[in-house]
Amino acid sequence: MLRQEASSRSLKIIGVALVAAVGAAAAWLVALGNPGNMGICGACFIRDSAGALKLFQPGPQYMRPEMPGLLLGAFLLALLTRRFTARSGGFAAGRFVLGFLMAIAALVFLGCPFRMLQRLGGGDLNAWIGLPGFIAGVGLGYLLERRGYSAGKTAPAPAAVGILGPLAGACLLGYFLTGLLAGPGPGDDSGKPPHAAWMIALGIGLAAGAVLAVTGFCAVSSARQIFVKPKAMLLAAVALVAGYAAVALGTGKFSASLEAQPAAHGDWLWNVLALGLLGLTGVLAGGCPVRQMIMAGEGNSDALVCVAGMFLGSAVAQNFGLVSASMSPDGPGGSSAGGRTAVVAGLVLCAVYGLWLARSLKSAPSSGETSAP
Repeated sequence: MLRQEASSRSLKIIGVALVAAVGAAAAWLVALGNPGNMGICGACFIRDSAGALKLFQPGPQYMRPEMPGLLLGAFLLALLTRRFTARSGGFAAGRFVLGFLMAIAALVFLGCPFRMLQRLGGGDLNAWIGLPGFIAGVGLGYLLERRGYSAGKTAPAPAAVGILGPLAGACLLGYFLTGLLAGPGPGDDSGKPPHAAWMIALGIGLAAGAVLAVTGFCAVSSARQIFVKPKAMLLAAVALVAGYAAVALGTGKFSASLEAQPAAHGDWLWNVLALGLLGLTGVLAGGCPVRQMIMAGEGNSDALVCVAGMFLGSAVAQNFGLVSASMSPDGPGGSSAGGRTAVVAGLVLCAVYGLWLARSLKSAPSSGETSAP
């Protein structure tokens, strides 16, 4: 809808409105108990779920129902519309590494690009200060695309390959419902870690997965449209921020300030650089963390490999102290030495990888389909 240039003006308006509704639903999840400005966050959901799988200790451990909801919502919509197509073959190893770095960058900034939009809508001025870094990272990725870079061509694959993403989501949900994972179960309303009621979270996740699938929305693609036409995706990102802000204002969760922001820190240089790495990895991998989940639900096994890389990246970030400390009454928080080193190393690695691959692909014949952001 938002990705197809041939879409009518009315369809694009509907797409923008649907994305605004997702922003409003994300703010409602926060009002119902989710952490501040974390209604929907691909990287945070993966990190918390990795904790529930005991990939790290200590740290947040909770299999957030929104995550399988996103995967299964996209999958069910693809089945209902007969659009489910298994695809594979687009530089999977590279996507795994990019997913790994994407998770680390998100945990240094404290949120994926989707949460960045929610932080903007919630009034977090630290996110507004870091926003130019994200745009610059996406811009660098766009320049690499102009030089010949591609996220990789995918081709039709057996249905058994495409079903692995939805199956993984269903298994996680099943383990959660049967109490086999660490952290709160379906009957735990203690609020530690903070979370909305699981049935509401799952329902909103399913609806959001379907909406994000039908619209094709991606935070990275929206920033990319700053440099190219059309602008429907960029308008949708603005609508998401506005939808989130409207509900946050109505529920008392809006606070326009630099201080006392949930899951944020004022280490501005590293907010900028971490968002730069998030933008760059998003372009190189073919989409932001939430978009990767949606594509995995639709049958793209390369996107599932990227999600797997994010699971490992989040576990490594937690185990080795790469995660930034959020501001609190006890201190201003900030990035760690390990996190800063990882961000710089990630920027260098991605730039070299992108340039090298662009040079290799520039004169190579193209075939198949690209998993673009």
